[in-house]
Amino acid sequence: MARACVIVLDAVGVGDLPDADRFGTAGSNTLGHVAEAVGGLELPALQQLGLGNVLPLAGCPPRADAPAVWGRLAERGLGMDTTTGHWEMMGIVTERPFPTFPDGFPQELLDRFSEATGRGVIGNVAASGTEIIERLGEQHQRTGDWIVYTSADSVFQVAAHELTVPLEELYAACRTARELLTGDLAVGRVIARPFEGEPGSYVRTPRRHDFSLLPSRPNHLQRMRAAGVTVHGVGKISDIFAGQDVDTSSPTESNGQGIARTIARLRDSKDGDLVFTNLVETDMIWGHRNDPAGFADCLREFDEELPRLMAALRHGDLLVLTSDHGCDPTTASTDHSREYGLLLAHIVGRPASGRRHDGDTFADIGATVQRHLVGSHDPDLPGTPVI
Repeated sequence: MARACVIVLDAVGVGDLPDADRFGTAGSNTLGHVAEAVGGLELPALQQLGLGNVLPLAGCPPRADAPAVWGRLAERGLGMDTTTGHWEMMGIVTERPFPTFPDGFPQELLDRFSEATGRGVIGNVAASGTEIIERLGEQHQRTGDWIVYTSADSVFQVAAHELTVPLEELYAACRTARELLTGDLAVGRVIARPFEGEPGSYVRTPRRHDFSLLPSRPNHLQRMRAAGVTVHGVGKISDIFAGQDVDTSSPTESNGQGIARTIARLRDSKDGDLVFTNLVETDMIWGHRNDPAGFADCLREFDEELPRLMAALRHGDLLVLTSDHGCDPTTASTDHSREYGLLLAHIVGRPASGRRHDGDTFADIGATVQRHLVGSHDPDLPGTPVI
């Protein structure tokens, strides 16, 4: 029995979805615009798999002999963030949008959070994470109050300086917030946002931690595990699924570490295993900071490591490269964008006879992996196998 490896290139969207105007992100095309902004992308390993076949891409022409299925997947659910994207890959379609709080959270909630954690709250606005710690970081260090903020996504974010608030206290506070955020306040994620440095030069550390809602069941992950598949999460996968249906978790602090841990898992995993990886830097560091050059460099770094990763695959293994939403660094917005997800699917040892697949749900990923590992996919769940 072969294995499967799914790698999510976070926020590497590949063009507007037809309903992007409803989400306020019409005109976004993260990968295409990044390529244009830097004068073309040279990504030879990704190009060989068929990246240039997915959409017109400066510097990365199509290849008729690409040994993969390539294309774009539409998000069927009503979202454009990490949780809705990853959940839908595994057959959980978000039919009711998670609540957002562009004007801040209710004061009653903040009072309960403050009472439960023993610290005050400052902020309570929608803001860029780097901007708000520069604006409120010194006040936070002086008072010990939590910096609470949100974004266009369904998130309750809590920032704290690592020398002012111990990491475990920050994580405990976020667990408390997760318990409080129920009903109409049930945001998709509570995110711990530790930072360090001095006033005027604060920087976020890589020790963030996400606290997600429990994913609904049944889903492809659950069904695969019930059939004997062992699921290895790399990066924030376990956080996204609230620890459900993920057997082992390897948190990471960088894309380089995520790639290395994915390779390590592939080298020691057994037949029938799934390695499920999220590489977050294209989103967290470059997309949200509107830095197309940094975004392009991050893609090049992944492309340079891709041959080493593929060398860790065995004959018959399935590799899927995909994305969960967009975050176009060339637009005025620093938020996510409603875009198609990338699809590149390759089985090691299969003849180079690629084709295009454009699907109407991200759940095609889960259906593909389930059929590859189990021999069939669940017809009661969304998604169509692509290979």
